[in-house]
Amino acid sequence: MASRHALQEQQNRGEAVMKQKVAVPVAGQNKSRRALGDIGNMVTLRGKQLPAVTRPVTRSFCAQLLANAQKDAAEKKKQNVDNNRMVVPKKKAAAVKPKAQSVTDDATIIEISPDTVVKQKPESSSNKKPQASLTSTLTARSKAACGMNYKSKAENIIDIDAEDVNNELAVVEYVEDIYKFYKSVEDETKVHDYKHSQPEINDKMRAILIDWLIEVHNKFELQNETLYLTINIIDRFLAAETVARRELQCVGMSAMLIASKYEEIWAPEVNDLVQISDRAYEPKHVLVMEKRILGRLEWNLTVPTPYVFLVRFIKAAAAAAVPPETAASVLQMENMVYFYAELGVMNYEIIVRYSPSMVAAAAVYAARATLHKSPLWHDTLELHTGFTESQVMDCAKRMLVFHLLAVTDDKRKVIYRKYSKDLRGGVALYQPAKDLLAAALKS
Repeated sequence: MASRHALQEQQNRGEAVMKQKVAVPVAGQNKSRRALGDIGNMVTLRGKQLPAVTRPVTRSFCAQLLANAQKDAAEKKKQNVDNNRMVVPKKKAAAVKPKAQSVTDDATIIEISPDTVVKQKPESSSNKKPQASLTSTLTARSKAACGMNYKSKAENIIDIDAEDVNNELAVVEYVEDIYKFYKSVEDETKVHDYKHSQPEINDKMRAILIDWLIEVHNKFELQNETLYLTINIIDRFLAAETVARRELQCVGMSAMLIASKYEEIWAPEVNDLVQISDRAYEPKHVLVMEKRILGRLEWNLTVPTPYVFLVRFIKAAAAAAVPPETAASVLQMENMVYFYAELGVMNYEIIVRYSPSMVAAAAVYAARATLHKSPLWHDTLELHTGFTESQVMDCAKRMLVFHLLAVTDDKRKVIYRKYSKDLRGGVALYQPAKDLLAAALKS
C-alpha cells in the first residue's frame, strides 16, 4: 500500500512539473501562437479577410463557409463584367484609311464560366492577304536601308526564289545576303600568280594533275563540291610553299583527301588513293603531306569556289527563260556549264586572272552561246552575277578556245571524254559558238 501511495504521489509531482514548464513562455512563443490563431480562426479568400469564427471549425462548417464566399465573389464578378462590357464598333468604310488596330480589335467575348472570360478573334476571311513573316519584313527593310532593293529598278527581273518560299532548306530570306558575303570575301582566297615561285612546276604539269584528279573524282563518284575545293587547296598551297616535282601528285592526293573529309559523307580511304596512284607513294607520305597542307593553309577550308556561284547562276539562267525551259533543256544547259567550268579551272591563266564568280559567270555565258540561247545575257543574270555581258565575254572566249582544243589535247582528254558520254548529255560534242570563237581566235 505504501508503495502504491508513493507511485501516485510521484505521478502527481510529474504532472505539476509539466504544467509548470508549459506555463513558462519561450522566445517568439507569443508570435507563433498568434500566427496559429490567425490560421485557425481566420479565412482568407481572394484577398478578402473574413471575421474570426468563435465556434469550432468543423469540416462541414468550413465547407459551407467556402461555398458561400465563392458564390458571393462569382455573383459580384459577373455583375462587374456585365456592367463593363462594351459594344464592339463595326469596321469603318473602305474609303477611310484605317488606323493601326490593337490586338483586341474585332474580338468576340465568349463567357465560359462566371470566373473566366476569353476573348477570341474571329476567323480570318479568305479575302484577307497573308501577312508577311517577321523575318521577311526585317530582311526587306535591311535591304532597303542598304540600297539593295534592285527589283524596283528593273521590271523585267525574275524572282528566281519565288518557287522556294516554302522550302526551308532554300533559306530564301538569307540567300541573297549569303552570296553578297561570298562576293565580298572571294578575293581574300583568290589564287595569285605562283609560276615564278615554283622552279620545278609549270602550268602544263598542273593541267595534267588536274586532269588526273578529275578522273579519280569521277571514279570515286564524289560530289562536285569536292572537286572544286580540291583544286582550290592545290593552288593555294602551291602559291604558299615551294614543292618538288616528285611531290606534286602527292599534293593532289592529299588535297583530295582533305576536300573529301570536308564535303563527303563517306570519304575515300588513304589506301584507296594509294592504289589508284599505282602505289607511287606510301600511306604515310599522304598523311604527312595532308598535315603539311593544313598547317600552311591554317585550316582555312571554308572558301567560295566557282561551284558555289555556279549553282546560283544556273538557277538564274533557267528561271528567266522565255518560254520556260523543259527539264531536259535545263539539264543540258547545266551539263554544258559544268563542262566549261572544269575547262576553266584546269587552265592556270584563268585561275590566277579571274575571280571564282567571274569563272562561273563566264561558264554560263559560254554555255548559253554554244546552245544558242537568246538572249545570251539578261537583267536577271546581270543582277545575280554582278557582271555585265562585256565583262564576262573575255573569259568566256578563252573557255570556247579550250573547248576547241579539248578534242585533240591530251591534257584535257579526261574532261572531254567525261562530257562526251550520254550520262552528261554529250555536251562536249557540240560545236563551240562560232562568232565568239572567231573573235577569240582573232584577238
